[in-house]
Amino acid sequence: MASLTARVFAGNANHLQALHALSLPRVLTSRSARVAVSSAHSRRNGPIVRAMADGTKEKSSVPETAPAVVGTAMNQLLGMKGAAIETNKWKIRLQLMKPVTWAPLIWGVLCGAAASGNFEWTPEDVAKSITCMFMSGPLLTGYTQTINDWYDRDIDAINEPYRPIPSGAISETEVITQIWVLLLGGLGVAYGLDAWAGHSFPIILTTAIGGSFLSYIYSAPPLKLKQSGWIGNYALGSSYISLPWWAGQSLFGTLSLDIIVLTLLYSTAGLGIAIVNDFKSIEGDRAMGLQSLPVAFGIDTAKWICVGSIDVTQLSVAAYLFSVGKTYYGLGLLALIIPQIILQFQYFLKDPLKYDVKYQASAQPFFVFGLLLTALATSH
Repeated sequence: MASLTARVFAGNANHLQALHALSLPRVLTSRSARVAVSSAHSRRNGPIVRAMADGTKEKSSVPETAPAVVGTAMNQLLGMKGAAIETNKWKIRLQLMKPVTWAPLIWGVLCGAAASGNFEWTPEDVAKSITCMFMSGPLLTGYTQTINDWYDRDIDAINEPYRPIPSGAISETEVITQIWVLLLGGLGVAYGLDAWAGHSFPIILTTAIGGSFLSYIYSAPPLKLKQSGWIGNYALGSSYISLPWWAGQSLFGTLSLDIIVLTLLYSTAGLGIAIVNDFKSIEGDRAMGLQSLPVAFGIDTAKWICVGSIDVTQLSVAAYLFSVGKTYYGLGLLALIIPQIILQFQYFLKDPLKYDVKYQASAQPFFVFGLLLTALATSH
């Protein structure tokens, strides 16, 4: 139900489908990816020789072989940049699933359960919510991230050549198998949740199928929504905010039209969060012809689009809460918006390339608690 999320609500998201047969290419990496990697390797390796004034040749101090990529085991397990090289196949599979991106989906389920107004701290309700979180996070977000890595292998060969697929650490067959296992597992759990909740119409399964299909067309040609900065990032934002919220609320209550509209509005803020993650991939996106907003509009314009979508969306939600008489909830949301704006000026707007991670780490807690506050407001 995700994310598409790889890029965010990370990098943003990245991010459940009546998927037609996956027509995955028969080769693990394309010729362009191999050329990119091999040419980069050839530039790093081999002595560089320059002529001296007296006609002799001097070998540069550049080493004969490129230094190994220095990374951490924790980054590898979480699926983050700066990952250590790993040979354990199960750890590599986990890396493909990017656990760092599961948290927003798990939080979304929590918000949906809170918005239903029917969640109680009983063993059964807790078990239901944990099962729904497992479906939304490890299974369906894991599916989304794995299929996204598959179709991003050419870009990753430029931006993150150490990732499992472009590095050859995992085979084509293993990747395809993982995609199908996670997808079918997620849909199976969704079906079970509908039965557990006693639904006459399988609303959770329908949401899961829709989210999975969205994940597929986000990453895969011919549509490949991520090629468009606007459509792709909104799809990513809605996957991280709307879909898990809908699943959580459907599990414990009724999903109403006003909640659907409210969460789709909140997904515009998710679009802004997803843009934050685009700044770190400018080089690869430009090389592969992807029109992310930093590529299409430039860094300075894109950073203002980013913060504008985040702030205007939350202020609009606060205005809605005031309009329906939820004054204290509206004031609480404003109190959570102000620190985000301060942090935007302190970090992100100064240098989005340098401070993107620091800004996300500082501002995201205020955003997600605002999301929960809104959910609680709608439950009363």
